[in-house]
Amino acid sequence: MGTVFSFDIRGEGAAQAGAAVEAAARWLHRVDALFSTYKPGSELSRLARGELTQAECDPLISEVLSLCESAEARSYGWFNARYAGGLDPTGLVKGWAVERASLLLTAAGVPDTCINGGGDIQLSGYREPGRPWRIGISDPLHPGRFVTVVEGAGELAVATSGTAERGCHVLDPYTGAPPRHGLVSVTVLARGLTAADAWATAAFSWGSGAREWLEELPDVEAFAVTADGGTWCTAGFGQFAKVG
Repeated sequence: MGTVFSFDIRGEGAAQAGAAVEAAARWLHRVDALFSTYKPGSELSRLARGELTQAECDPLISEVLSLCESAEARSYGWFNARYAGGLDPTGLVKGWAVERASLLLTAAGVPDTCINGGGDIQLSGYREPGRPWRIGISDPLHPGRFVTVVEGAGELAVATSGTAERGCHVLDPYTGAPPRHGLVSVTVLARGLTAADAWATAAFSWGSGAREWLEELPDVEAFAVTADGGTWCTAGFGQFAKVG
């Protein structure tokens, strides 16, 4: 998937978590082999070139493309895996893969985990007994700094879409061009990273017009940074934001 993944395992089960982490890593490698847009031999690449039909692909391909269609409908088209005649579910599949990896660890008896996939994070449980996880959100205008810190326990996902790490790699699905709306990053909090990843992609593509839509999504909060250094957030974001 063109990025780095890391596992932070805490709690009493950490010492015996090796086999579970290996299984989760195998899962991520399988997803990469199927969905990579960088590998011409991946099933997704072959499907996009017309060398395979969707029915001939691994069932996971259909599962992800169905999730993409649902995300497109719920975001009024601002999330789109098929714009300009192409096929690229990148804005959802990484979050989906990480969320599933987290569930594999939980099912194996490893409940206190943080999986980071290229800056998009799925949390589970606690970093220490009774102490929630703390995640710094990078300041896209000042590399090396945090613009805010979020804190949470249990199931919580944090996904950011913007220009800080790779420049503007999200396109406006209606024009095929980079968005021209004045935002430099949007961070979305949700219970699962599948949703958080897709909604962050859609919101950054949409721009400030996504704010009202984000407010209406159930169990979702968001924080955005504008090109002039301003910020805005959804009404419930403050319950997660911490200073220092």
